[in-house]
Amino acid sequence: MSAWLRQHRHALVRGFGRVGALNALVIGVALALAVGAYALIESLRSVAGRVTLEPQVSVFLDAKRADAEALAERLKRDPRVSRVRFVPRDQAMKELAGIEGVSDLVAALGRNPLPDAFVVGAAEGQVESLAADLATWPGVAHVQADALWARRLATLARLARLGLWLLAGLLAAAVVGVTFNTIRLQVLTQRDEIEVSRLLGATDAFIRRPFYYAGMLQALAGSALALLLVAGSFALLNTEVRPLALSYGSDFRLSFVNGGDALATVLFAGLLGWLGAHLSLRRHLD
Repeated sequence: MSAWLRQHRHALVRGFGRVGALNALVIGVALALAVGAYALIESLRSVAGRVTLEPQVSVFLDAKRADAEALAERLKRDPRVSRVRFVPRDQAMKELAGIEGVSDLVAALGRNPLPDAFVVGAAEGQVESLAADLATWPGVAHVQADALWARRLATLARLARLGLWLLAGLLAAAVVGVTFNTIRLQVLTQRDEIEVSRLLGATDAFIRRPFYYAGMLQALAGSALALLLVAGSFALLNTEVRPLALSYGSDFRLSFVNGGDALATVLFAGLLGWLGAHLSLRRHLD
């Protein structure tokens, strides 16, 4: 066991000596693109998570308050309705006046032109049929289905995740390619040394081991550099993002990846480096 550990320690030291700074930088930049895109999507998803994606129907009334209460009971009995919220016209005007830049316009109106309304949550796939039926109910002046924006937002989220996976796949192939080419050049450079080692009885595992460590350590160094690049970039961007978000009354900021995701990035990069070294050794060392 001690001899096996000594051989691996020796191979690890040799592997450190074969790590190229420029190659690690190339890998770091490639991984930073994927990590940065993932962190950006996660930051935006935290904001989108505060907005409900439940399809809604806004029902504007021309009825009296007593008729509105009867309409509310009828809505609650409809199986397509998941929830019902009544918005009095006075509350709607108060919320409208609270919007920055609109208060002066509301004050100039002199009266409240807004009607009472219901905000109705609808079961998925039932929005259009429910809106069509509500428009025929007595006491209903206008019906507006708010499902289109929800579908668009969900589609954009799926598109962003798909684009991230495609980008991650391309950059992973780039990491493997950089490692493959690096190990190939090292094998060609050290061809005489490898031949002498074989004549002296060195096993294939003994010869290959430093190259495996070199590929893996190079990718690990690149992943660490990628995390530093993303962290520094986000810190710099947040100096401008925070004041902009505060001007809209939001506490939004770009969030760096959590510890689990950072560790997964490092381990995955090490695996890609090992794979690139393995493919290169199979083709060129034999």
